[in-house]
Amino acid sequence: MTTENSSVLSELPDLASARIGGKVLSANDEFFAPKENLLKPGKAVFVEGKYTSRGKWMDGWETRRRRTPGFDWCIVRLGLRGIIRGVNVDTSHFLGNYPEHCSIEACDGLGAPWIEILPKSPLKGGSDNVFGIQNAQAWTHVRLNIYPDGGVARLRVYGDAVLDVAKLVKAGRPVDLAAALNGGWVVESSNKFFGAPSNMLMPGRAKNMGDGWETRRRRGPGYDWAIVRLGVPGTLEEIEVDTNHFKGNYPDRLSLEGSRSMEQWAEILPETKLKPHKRHFFKKEIRSAGPFGFVRINIFPDGGISRLRIYGRPA
Repeated sequence: MTTENSSVLSELPDLASARIGGKVLSANDEFFAPKENLLKPGKAVFVEGKYTSRGKWMDGWETRRRRTPGFDWCIVRLGLRGIIRGVNVDTSHFLGNYPEHCSIEACDGLGAPWIEILPKSPLKGGSDNVFGIQNAQAWTHVRLNIYPDGGVARLRVYGDAVLDVAKLVKAGRPVDLAAALNGGWVVESSNKFFGAPSNMLMPGRAKNMGDGWETRRRRGPGYDWAIVRLGVPGTLEEIEVDTNHFKGNYPDRLSLEGSRSMEQWAEILPETKLKPHKRHFFKKEIRSAGPFGFVRINIFPDGGISRLRIYGRPA
């Protein structure tokens, strides 16, 4: 896959991320390093001279050296059911112990047949191995097969979430339409120098500044912005903007706009002053409630937002 296509894939949600509920259910072997490392956020690290009772400590999943025929495997439950557009089998720091090949199978519910979505493909050591997936079916689980053995640092499964919208509508109560757990994602942004804008949509409050969206310091005119594709289009009832951990670098002001299709934008919130390290709630201030499929957050002139919640009722 080209670098350009790889960049496009990385802008999609990682359906397997532990941050949104992805979990490694089982593996046939994890002698040197545990399977759970595969879905950890962030890049793998290497610690010189660090060893365990079983050998060199590695930040990934690593099996023992195979002395019999066959291959090693692990099964991952996706955090979000979805259509897989591509995967990254990252072998960072695995140089003399990476698998020679990999393949990937998927199923829509455990007990359903496993379908090969990536045939046996060569891997490179110490690098990203990005593969496009040409299959439009939605899946809940993937099985990573490695040939014959070795270590993989991270597994990223990029794609589009497929939600049970009827279930959300039937619930009859407001939900966070922008939440990553509900399929929300940032599709465009002006800047993401210090932190990815989709961090704003993750569960829970931010752990630190790195767990939010932060832009570089603006030295000219203008302002920064990010466009959120709501997981479920809906009518807005309440907005939460959290500047948790941002104390000397929070935006001075904020405004919000909404759109059905990113063609015409309506004002949701006018320019409003923000405070550092604080949760801000807006309800009566909402100018237009939609229904919207997209929300644009504008921050003046720059800075960091840890979380954005768009509470509303699915249309």
